[in-house]
Formats: sequence, C-alpha cells, structure tokens
Amino acid sequence: MTGSIITKVQARRVWDSRGNPTVEVEVATTSGMGRAIAPAGASRGTREASDLRDGGTKLAGMDVRVAVSNVTTLIAPALIGLDAGDQASVDAALIALDGTPLKSRLGGNAMVATSLAVLNAGATAKAVPLWQHVAEMSGQTPSIPLPEIQIFGGGAHAGRRVDVQDFMVMVPGASRFEESMEVTSEIYRAAGAIMKQRGHSIGVADEGGWWPVFDSNEQALDTLMQAIEAAGETPGDRVVISLDIAASEFGRNGRYRLALENRDLDRDQMIDLLGRWIDTYPIASIEDPLSEDDPEGMVAFTQAYGDRVQIIGDDYLVTNARLVSAAAKAGACNAVLIKVNQAGTVTESLQCMATAREAGYRSIVSARSGETEDTSISHLSVGLNAGQLKVGSITRSERMAKWNEVLRIAEALPPDAFVGGAPLANTWWGRTRHVSTNQ
Repeated sequence: MTGSIITKVQARRVWDSRGNPTVEVEVATTSGMGRAIAPAGASRGTREASDLRDGGTKLAGMDVRVAVSNVTTLIAPALIGLDAGDQASVDAALIALDGTPLKSRLGGNAMVATSLAVLNAGATAKAVPLWQHVAEMSGQTPSIPLPEIQIFGGGAHAGRRVDVQDFMVMVPGASRFEESMEVTSEIYRAAGAIMKQRGHSIGVADEGGWWPVFDSNEQALDTLMQAIEAAGETPGDRVVISLDIAASEFGRNGRYRLALENRDLDRDQMIDLLGRWIDTYPIASIEDPLSEDDPEGMVAFTQAYGDRVQIIGDDYLVTNARLVSAAAKAGACNAVLIKVNQAGTVTESLQCMATAREAGYRSIVSARSGETEDTSISHLSVGLNAGQLKVGSITRSERMAKWNEVLRIAEALPPDAFVGGAPLANTWWGRTRHVSTNQ
C-alpha cells in the first residue's frame, strides 16, 4: 500500500484537561496525515505504560519536552518509510525501539500518541472513517456502544472527597445512543438540582461529574437513586448503576481504608460491603472492586458476584493480554477496560481485546481523567465492536467531543447497530433488584 508510506513524524507539546502538558504527534504519509494526543490518568495501575515526564520544579515536574524530543529524534527516523496501513509492524518497531516493559525509555505518552496518529494516518490513506479502518483491521462488525457516564466524581478525580472514584449510570433499556444520552442528561441535571437544594456549592470533578459533598459512600449511592427517580426513571428498569471503586487507591495487602467513613476493612469485609450494595442498589457493573495487589480478593469477589454484575479489571489488568489470560484462568473478573495509553500502542490494545473475547470477557473502551479533544477512542469503540464506552460525564468539552463523535458515527450505521441492552439486558441487568428511594 504505497499510498500510506510514512514520510514525516513530528511532535509538539499541547495541554490536557487538567492544564498539564501532554504529547501530540502528527504522522504524514504519501496520501495524507494523521494526528493524535496522549491522555493521562490520575489513578494508574503500577503495571501500565509509564508516561515520561521531565521532573524538576517547572510545571510541577509534569513537562513533556523530553518525550516530545524522543518522537522527533528517535521515533521519526525509525518509522519513516514504514507503511502506516500496517499498524502491527509500526507498533512492533516502536516497542523494539523502546525496549522496556513499561515504555519508560521513549515514554508511554510519546508512544501512544504516535501509535494513534499512525492509526489515523492509515484511515486517511484509505479515504475511510477511522472506525471503518479499525473494523477492517480487527475483523469486527462495527456497533454503537452503550455509554457509561459519570454523575458524581470521587476518589483521585475529586480530591478523594469520597472513596469510590466514579458513580455512573448506564441506560441499557434505550433503543438508540441518542436516547441514552438524553436520559443521562436528565439524571445529571436532577443530581445537580438535588445537591443545590441541600445547600451545596455545585462544582465538577476531573471528568465532569458533580463534585461530591457526602457524609458516606452510601449517601452518594442514595443520592444517585434519587436523581434517577427525579428524572422520571425507575432505578433498575431501563437505567442501572455502574461503579468504579478504584480500590487500588485505598487498598494495600488485603486491607482497605475508607477515609470518608474513618474505617478500615479487611478483604472479606470489603467484599461483604460491596455485596450489600449489589443487593440494595440496581448495580450492573463494578470496576476494580479489590486492589490490584489482591488477586485472592478479586477471585473471591468474582466467584461470589460474577453471575450478577459485570466485574471490570482496570488497574488490575491494565489493558494487558497476558494479565487478562492469567485472570481468566484464575477466575478473576469477567470484563476488561481498554485504555490504549495503558498498553502504549494500538496493537497491544487490540491483542488485549482479542484475548478478552477468547476468555469470554466483555470489553469497555475508556478515556482517562486527563483528556483532550482527541476522539480516537470513539472510533475504536465502534470499530472494535466493544459494546461499551466510558469517557467520563456528560459535561466538559474533552468529554463531549467523544460522545458527540459517536452521535455522528451513528448516522452512518443502521439503527440496529446500537447495542442497547445487549449484552447487559439479558443477564445482569435483568437480574438486578429494583429498589425505590421513595418513602
């Protein structure tokens, strides 16, 4: 495919949604150009690809000038002349050039921006939308994903004001992506109104969800239930709750510290707590319920609740095919979060997703808390037939850029391309207990 031969690779320093520097890469080919920007996470798994930061005192040590330089001085010479249409070969060259387990030489931020830029350039060279290019690469039938949208932020995304990182909703009962967004918008507005009625100042967390002002984690869940009802919905009917516990942020060695409630739990007590929530609230999905260093706990939780809820590995699996394979063998989790910057390259992310499918896991393509206007993951979620997409809340332009891109893509696909309740409706969603907070 001579039309997609890479002729130039350049990088620049741009800024993410937290006001931190990040890396943008442009890849030019004989048929056009592709561009992408590296995101950054606040809560990070210890086994995920490592961003390269300059350190020191300037910009709190977060500058990326070395990573940008690595693209222009090291990566560019290695990629010029390669075929952008052969993503696997380009990513293999990047991985070999870096030569470290966590991408620490070139920087995970430099590598993921380059890999995604190559992906975009490959689509441009074929004169097709990015989602179509991804579908052709992966052999998948494109679909419009079910959105998983934050209503209240928490954990590392909200100054650890509450322990749980994300309180989210999904609308698997919607018939269209647009309907799902509309219902979620009503719930979000209702949640803000409830907080205002309580006399709280209304602010937003890193991913656009309302800033949490709660006395306990369960109060946040109760308020979310009230918001769902205030929006005219019945919790557990077509709207369900999804949680990102992000337990690695407050758990170590099988012990869990709930700072908001000033109490410590052991592994079994943590599992019991989450189990009570599953029994009480219409929860269909839980992400990282136990810490990444607690495989015994993750297996025990999956054995207890894996037939009732989607149990997602994020920090626990870090978009790593080897870790997914090991977890499946051990009986931990039944779904994996796909974050391209955790893996470092597009190809490794696709390999992780393929391994997840073989293991019977579901996949959720996800953004990071430090995001940009880049919409590549919207196309990845569609082209990979992921089924679910998580990019934060329904506010902030770096989030809405991705949701709005899916709305545009949906116009090019048939109405039945929206996954709706499948795969959730026929299993966990249908078994969720309906609970009302109306007295």
